Amino acid sequence: MTRTSRPETAVAPAFLTVNGQGTPLGDVTPHTTTLDWLRDRGLTGAKEGCAEGECGACAVLLSRPGADATTTEWVAVNSCLVPVAALDGQEVVTAEGLGFPDRLHPVQRELADRGGTQCGYCTPGFVCAMAAEFYRPDRTTRAPRHELDDDHEHGPNGFDLHALSGNLCRCTGYRPIRDAAYALGDPTGTDPLAERRRRPPPDPRHTRVRADGAELVRPTDLTETVRLLADHPDAVLLAGSTDVGVDVSLRGSRPALLVAVDRVPELRHLQVDDDSIRIGAALSLTEVERGLAGRVPLLAQLFPLFASRLVRNTATLGGNLGTASPIGDAAPALLALEASLVLAGPDGERVVPLAEYFTGYRRSVRRPGELIREIRIPVPLAGTAAFHKVAKRRVDDISSVAVAFALDVTDGTVVRARIGLGGVGATPLRARRTESALEGMPWARRTAVEAAAVLATEATPLSDHRASARYRSAMLEQSLLRLHAEHPAAGEEPS
Repeated sequence: MTRTSRPETAVAPAFLTVNGQGTPLGDVTPHTTTLDWLRDRGLTGAKEGCAEGECGACAVLLSRPGADATTTEWVAVNSCLVPVAALDGQEVVTAEGLGFPDRLHPVQRELADRGGTQCGYCTPGFVCAMAAEFYRPDRTTRAPRHELDDDHEHGPNGFDLHALSGNLCRCTGYRPIRDAAYALGDPTGTDPLAERRRRPPPDPRHTRVRADGAELVRPTDLTETVRLLADHPDAVLLAGSTDVGVDVSLRGSRPALLVAVDRVPELRHLQVDDDSIRIGAALSLTEVERGLAGRVPLLAQLFPLFASRLVRNTATLGGNLGTASPIGDAAPALLALEASLVLAGPDGERVVPLAEYFTGYRRSVRRPGELIREIRIPVPLAGTAAFHKVAKRRVDDISSVAVAFALDVTDGTVVRARIGLGGVGATPLRARRTESALEGMPWARRTAVEAAAVLATEATPLSDHRASARYRSAMLEQSLLRLHAEHPAAGEEPS
């Protein structure tokens, strides 16, 4: 069928508000990163370190919707990943916009006073990530420090150290940086960025940027998005840009059409019903984490282990599942939760169980022109849940093995078991033989040992630079033994 062309809607010139000043984007390509655009304009505090969102040297603040539509939250993001055209009409604050040599911002002052900087290369990124936490609306003063000796991740001022998990420093040492973070007070009433939180962020703009034979389009709604994808099946969807940005920066990828969907209204909802939890595919992981507020314990365990806060501030569940990567951390957890995906396309919507979504390495049942609109998790949830991630680093690393468990144990018997696996095959998968080995059996050490032996043989792991196949199989077995050790049956001695 030949598609007829449609008249294009006039689009206003793209611009960005930087440190309070509106600035035309000018002659940029759809692939120009926010970092490169800022540095070309003399704002050189943000720097390129890794170009893949792992070091935080490029961090800047971005205005995003707060808890409701009437307020703004300052969010730290990796400017090396996000195309500047995707921020059309938005507000960005760099380290230069926070303070001045004769009037330092509180974050800058504390870092200086406590020796939190040496060479200074990483400092502007730390400043922006710390400022985002400084302005977090629900950050509250807690107990005196001597009462928090067992809590190494939160300060007495409510500062969450996970806010800095995406920032690396190679010379200063993290203790003075932590001390500076824990010394921060509350923003003053005259702080302009604190005052800015009381008003809504800029509305998303209909964007169309063309250059060098490529184009970035920001549609205004789902209907326009689906039409674009139907007309251009090879278009690349752009949400958090944590995957596409790496391809552009490190692998030289130059998609002909980028479709920015991170602000499409129909993809930005979180609804808890009697029979399901519905999560919009374009909500950032940080938004999902805070919106759920621990309602889904399995996801609550996943979020702190999923990359870093800088990445979670833009990354989405839709993007993580859309790539169909076998090492995406969200898939094992959602498989154990028996999630389904709502796919929207030119022929309407359809619901696909996640267990039937993956068809091969980075392949899925998603048809040309379709996108993930929503993730649905059925309720009630399982009574016992755990997410185990095996990686070279405790946080902010790619999984060698990821295992998610969701078990219901009634009167000492496993009545229902769901296990999701990642990193041990060409696709994320359900450990169905292990599930069958558990169901109907007493939740006891012997059952766990026998089922763990089955779990070790469930997948087809490969040997690579992260782990050997033998190690991965051993980790699968140990994961179930760990689950039982941490959640023994009532009256059973912990092993």
